Amino acid sequence: MSRKKYSTKLFYKYYLDWIHIYKDNAVRPVTLNKYYLVQRKLKELVPNLHMHELDRRSYQQILNLYAQDHEKTTVLDFHHHLKASLFDAVDDGLLKSDPTRRAIIKGCPPSKKKIKYLNLFDLQKLIRSLDLGSEINWDWFFLLIAKTGLRFAEALALTPKDFDFEKQRIIISKSWNYKEKIGYFQPTKNESSNRTVMVDWQLMQQFRSLINDKAEEQLIFFDKKQRIYNSTLNQKLASYCKELDIPVISIHGLRHTHASLLLYEGVSIASVAKRLGHSNTATTQETYIHIIRELENKDNDKILHHLSQL
Repeated sequence: MSRKKYSTKLFYKYYLDWIHIYKDNAVRPVTLNKYYLVQRKLKELVPNLHMHELDRRSYQQILNLYAQDHEKTTVLDFHHHLKASLFDAVDDGLLKSDPTRRAIIKGCPPSKKKIKYLNLFDLQKLIRSLDLGSEINWDWFFLLIAKTGLRFAEALALTPKDFDFEKQRIIISKSWNYKEKIGYFQPTKNESSNRTVMVDWQLMQQFRSLINDKAEEQLIFFDKKQRIYNSTLNQKLASYCKELDIPVISIHGLRHTHASLLLYEGVSIASVAKRLGHSNTATTQETYIHIIRELENKDNDKILHHLSQL
């Protein structure tokens, strides 16, 4: 009986082929770039490692090398990108077993983290300071993200057609590619990002009057010919935060603020994940683990208090 031969291709070359087969034209450009970045790093770390030499030990060594100058969360992301390709390698008979099984994620000490979200008091302070007149401006954009948790590109892509005033909801079915010189509509980040977001009655009435004179498929916040820069709007928001003496956050920080406050109010992780357009609750749990742990501690106090009454 002949012994089965496994792949002798260099690991980084296999990974490049895997990207071409499974990811090219299947994921958004920004996501695809991450895969190619991982491939270049893989070539740098282990240029001479062949597929048949891959086992748990050699794979762990790759992660350890990467962890020398990357934080644990970044190493975990690197691991997830590689793991998907190696699952396929096992299924295709190119590897005998899964080398990523029980991998240990390490990382260098995390740098001091900036505050990513505002508390309720600071958010209310920010909202009260916004110039919310009778004409659409970027302050209305900030308010909308604070109240919906939309991604930057999703909010940019909004048109009057996306507002369902009768049911008090906004329909998210596209995003705006603002990174190109000439922007254009593109699909949302993933299938789960296609969703409806419930909004309070007051905000819906405000936007009804603001967009009343716009065509159904006209962009609400800017003209298609305009070039929009994320950095410019982040600087504008940062200047507001500094003037108010509150933590400086980005537009993405408004999304974090929205989700964080919902969790503190007792909204379930599943509902928050759906509202944010996360593909699964695991993503939400990983992003807001610090809040979830804090809430668990409060729940434990409630449980102990309840048990003491029995």
